[in-house]
Amino acid sequence: MESGALLYDPATDKVGEYQDRSGPYALLRPVGGGREWQADPASLRPATDQERLSAGVRAANARARTDAPFLVTPPPRPVDDCPTCTELDGLRTVARTEHDYSAETDANVLLRKHRSEAHPV
Repeated sequence: MESGALLYDPATDKVGEYQDRSGPYALLRPVGGGREWQADPASLRPATDQERLSAGVRAANARARTDAPFLVTPPPRPVDDCPTCTELDGLRTVARTEHDYSAETDANVLLRKHRSEAHPV
């Protein structure tokens, strides 16, 4: 077995990434990280495409539940009476109403940059 190979463990009904051997056991780690577990190497088999996909989706969902609250930042607020802030806020509003999330993000980035340069706290 190669390190990193995705294997199905019927004893736990889970797919794990092969890490190494420890005595008579194979050490597997959940896809996406987590606590290793020991498995009987004789019972392991390569994971099917469906099992690999399901394990990847579970890992992505777990990351979204745990990482997202720490990654989301509130959008920058424009400074009153600043023409550049007003213009960038207007661009962001138009992008949001047109559901152009890329343009909305661009406007947020530009507004943050402008605020840090022109209106340092």
